Amino acid sequence: MTRIKINELIPLKPRFEVPDVLIQDPPTVPLTVIGKDESSLELGLGLYKLIVTAKPFRMDITTGNELLLSINPRGLMVFEHLRKRKDSYTEKISSTVGSMWNKLKNVFNSEKKDESADSEEVKTEQEPGDGDGDGGADSLEKPEDTDGQKESEEVEDEAGMWDETFKSHTDSKPNGPSSVGLDFSLPGFEHVYGIPEHADSLKLKTTEGGDPYRLYNLDVFQYEIANPMALYGSVPVMLAHNARRTLGMFWLNAAETWIDISSNTAGKTLFGKMLDYVQGANEIPQTDVRWMSESGIIDVFVMLGPSPFDVFKQYTSLTGTQALPPLFAIAYHQSRWNYNDESDVQAVDAGFDQHDIPYDVIWLDIEHTDGKRYFTWDPNKFPSPRDMLQNLASKKRKMVSIVDPHIKIDSGYKIHTALQSKNLYVKTKDGSDYEGWCWPGSAGYPDFTNPEMRSWWASMFAYDQYEGSMENLYTWNDMNEPSVFNGPEVTMHKDTVHMDGWEHRDLHNLYAFYVQMATAEGQIQRSGGTERPFVLTRGFFSGSQRYGAVWTGDNSAEWDHLKISVPMCLSMGLTGISFCGADVGGFFKHPSTELLVRWYQAGAYQPFFRAHAHLDTPRREPWLFGDDSKLLIRAAIRQRYALLPFWYTVFYHAYRTGAPVMRPMWVEFPQDVDTFSLDEQYMLGSALLVRPVLEQNAHGVQVYLPGIGQFWYDAHTHQRHSGRQNLYLPVTLGSIPVFQRGGTIVPRKDRVRRSSSCTHDDPYTLYVALDAQNAAEGDMFVDDGHTFNFETKNEFLHRQFTFANNVLSSRSASTTGQFRSAAWLERVIILGAPRPSSVTIQLSDGQELPLAFDHQPTPPVLTVRKPAVNVAADWTLYVR
Repeated sequence: MTRIKINELIPLKPRFEVPDVLIQDPPTVPLTVIGKDESSLELGLGLYKLIVTAKPFRMDITTGNELLLSINPRGLMVFEHLRKRKDSYTEKISSTVGSMWNKLKNVFNSEKKDESADSEEVKTEQEPGDGDGDGGADSLEKPEDTDGQKESEEVEDEAGMWDETFKSHTDSKPNGPSSVGLDFSLPGFEHVYGIPEHADSLKLKTTEGGDPYRLYNLDVFQYEIANPMALYGSVPVMLAHNARRTLGMFWLNAAETWIDISSNTAGKTLFGKMLDYVQGANEIPQTDVRWMSESGIIDVFVMLGPSPFDVFKQYTSLTGTQALPPLFAIAYHQSRWNYNDESDVQAVDAGFDQHDIPYDVIWLDIEHTDGKRYFTWDPNKFPSPRDMLQNLASKKRKMVSIVDPHIKIDSGYKIHTALQSKNLYVKTKDGSDYEGWCWPGSAGYPDFTNPEMRSWWASMFAYDQYEGSMENLYTWNDMNEPSVFNGPEVTMHKDTVHMDGWEHRDLHNLYAFYVQMATAEGQIQRSGGTERPFVLTRGFFSGSQRYGAVWTGDNSAEWDHLKISVPMCLSMGLTGISFCGADVGGFFKHPSTELLVRWYQAGAYQPFFRAHAHLDTPRREPWLFGDDSKLLIRAAIRQRYALLPFWYTVFYHAYRTGAPVMRPMWVEFPQDVDTFSLDEQYMLGSALLVRPVLEQNAHGVQVYLPGIGQFWYDAHTHQRHSGRQNLYLPVTLGSIPVFQRGGTIVPRKDRVRRSSSCTHDDPYTLYVALDAQNAAEGDMFVDDGHTFNFETKNEFLHRQFTFANNVLSSRSASTTGQFRSAAWLERVIILGAPRPSSVTIQLSDGQELPLAFDHQPTPPVLTVRKPAVNVAADWTLYVR
């Protein structure tokens, strides 16, 4: 991994550097000078070499004879220096770049780019300055001739230099334009991914002839599909992949950012590529990427892989891994805007029991508050919140209430008066408290960049501060982009001021990150540091994975929105945020029965599983669409609950290693080019392939089963299929195409309960799917499901299961973890096994006992009944 950090040598004032996102200062290693001449320096980086060229400034990273990546190969590096505005023309300081940010935004926002834009850019030479431990250098921009200087003097006061206008809004720029940018070339790569959040394909498209991808957290109303427009969150991480290697780039900048992507293979059809091959064309595929941010510095990490899992590990070593959620959080959530009152909550809760549908959490949106005053309850509709919560707790269920970061300006509201007296609101450029319009009407916006503000916010979740709250009440942070109804682009003005004088333009994409951070910390503190939090956020940034879950925002009840939820969540998982889902059924509009059923089926196999709907939509509880549909929805939800041991284990691995829970196919099959652009199917962990039905009136789906000689077992029928093939699978409205990969072992709990906590001591079933060598392996993580004791006290079980030579064994995968559990092994189901003559189990004391079994010949499935060993025990099962 290589870090490139470029700042002004002597800036007018310090430039913003993103704090709090990196979990530690990245370790550095000394570089070895292995060659140099008048204009270049060759440095050794272990298996890699870094070649730095001074004039023109360029860096190349190689391994062996292979060029992996070039930095500034097209000379597009931009670093606009901070400046003071002068009153007279003769005192103006020239700028060879002019207002580069304004020019680029004008280009980016046009329907078609001006092809001559690059030729109009004033060329500069970059001279490396004295580097620091981070490889820092200043960017010295020097005019090539006096004509360039005269031109820059003439544009010193051009539109956009000192202020920016959006409709009726104007943001000042006290130090002029301050954009930074850098370009990269990726030879040998055609496929790039990441940079969420966009409602677009998994593989990023080239942006030539259109708008670049934009990263700028915004409250977007009914967002468009297949569009590079900005949405609610921003993760400035891009991955590039080919059959030999995976690379990553992390652009650590929290200002508004644009990413331009071009490729020399863009627009070529498969036939065209084949023709090139037949004709002997030797052009190497290449993707060029240009990053551009409005302010800050250039701070970019290049993650060299070489495997996808290496890149995940490298990135999460910087920003942290996905927090291990409490078990209930990965179960099913029932929500809408809004459940009307306590009796409505009670009726919905009872409805799930009446219809025998499990669920764990019911949600309350903004109408539960006293006049949109967060941390309060409507005294008429929710007069006894503790009684309501206690009723849910008696069934081992939870509640989530919304707490948004816009605070009603009301002298009788204690949250507002405390923030005002402590001077913790974001300020206008003139120093007064910034006010915007949101759900409560006129609202103030807490400055979450201030540690004092975050600490105070966290303290408000204490049970004696958040009146009516209990230990089974958790939190939803919405509108935290931040949303300002009367602001430019429905967000905060860029010239508002945060702690230490930083402008909002510098840190906009961090705001939601800090809100979720403070909220999660509040939940931890209220329990004395023992309980794991659950916080859902709409806005996010790199590192948000450390604090909870994310959802894809205000989608619509349309088939295209169901379909796009898959690549949206896959993109987030690639960039560290595994705990992602979409509003089941669509937030806006009203789904058909077919769409609702299909969405439940898809949602049951996405990491965050919540149904949610707009205030103006008809009610959508699962039993309101007829008995047939209710049974299909119930079946999908029950599948989710049966697989919770598997989900929880995969989340544990995400926490430990940074590997995504929900993975693109190419992550598991990195050399198979047929997986590189798959949008509609994916892997859960390494064991389950999911291809939800995403099309209306579908009678069948195409599923790609990768891997030559790889076995795939239909998770429902246990029919075995062989890879590598495109399989046409007939489907009915009840079908959820899921395949277990041969060579894996998946733990389940198949008993139906009303909530996940009720399954705590229930027995397990192991599903063993044999590969071509009649072998399989898997694991299972078990703890109390809700505390940090697995970390602080080593109270956990991590069991490793191995099947080989007709012997299945269970051993501890950890030398430190210990946990008492009453759960036991009820069944072992071996897919692809021939009929044995006997099955016995050897216990840890050496005793060997016979076991009952059944065998189904077509497809061959062996079911071993009641091994009856404790989940923590070592044992060996013999199939003879």
